[in-house]
Amino acid sequence: MAHGKDVISELTADHREVEEMFERIQAMPPSDPERKRLVDNATIELVRHAVAEEQYLYPAVREHVEEGNPLADKEITDHGRVERILKDLERRDVDDADFDTLVTQLVNEVSAHVRDEEHRLFPLLRAACSPEQLEKLGDRIRQAKRTAPTRPHPAAPHTPPANRLLAPGMGLVDRTRDALSGRGRS
Repeated sequence: MAHGKDVISELTADHREVEEMFERIQAMPPSDPERKRLVDNATIELVRHAVAEEQYLYPAVREHVEEGNPLADKEITDHGRVERILKDLERRDVDDADFDTLVTQLVNEVSAHVRDEEHRLFPLLRAACSPEQLEKLGDRIRQAKRTAPTRPHPAAPHTPPANRLLAPGMGLVDRTRDALSGRGRS
C-alpha cells in the first residue's frame, strides 16, 4: 500500500497493511505454520509503528490538540496492552493452545486502537496542525520506523526523551537477531 506524505496518510497506510495481514492470518487453518510467520511480520510492523507514534505522534498531540495529554496517555496505554500480547505470541508456536486466543485478542485490541485513532485522534490533529506540520511529522515517523525495534519490549520507555534515545539501539539489536534467524523474511 502506498504511504502518504503527511503523518495521517502514513499511519493510515500502516493500519491497512496490518489489517490485511490479520485477514490473511485469520483465513488460514489454525495449525498452518505460515500463521506464525505472518504473526511475526505483523509484530514487526506493529512494533515499528507504535514506536514511531510514541516518539513523534503523541508528543505532537500533547502539544497541539486541546486536551491532548489524556488522549496521548490513552493511546500509549493501548500500545502497552498490544505489546504484552505480542510478547506472549513471540514465545508461542502456532500449535500452542493459547496461540489462537492471543491472535484474536491482538486483532481486537489493534482494531479498537485503529478505530479510535482514525475516528477521533487523527481528525483532531488535522484540525490543530498545518499541512506543513503534518508533512514534517510524516517525515519523522518514516525515519523513526527505519530504526525502530522489530520485537516487543514492554519494559522499554514509551515517552520522549528516553524512548528516542533507546529505540535505535534496541532496533539495531532486533534487526540483527531477525537477520540471523530469518524472522521477517517474506
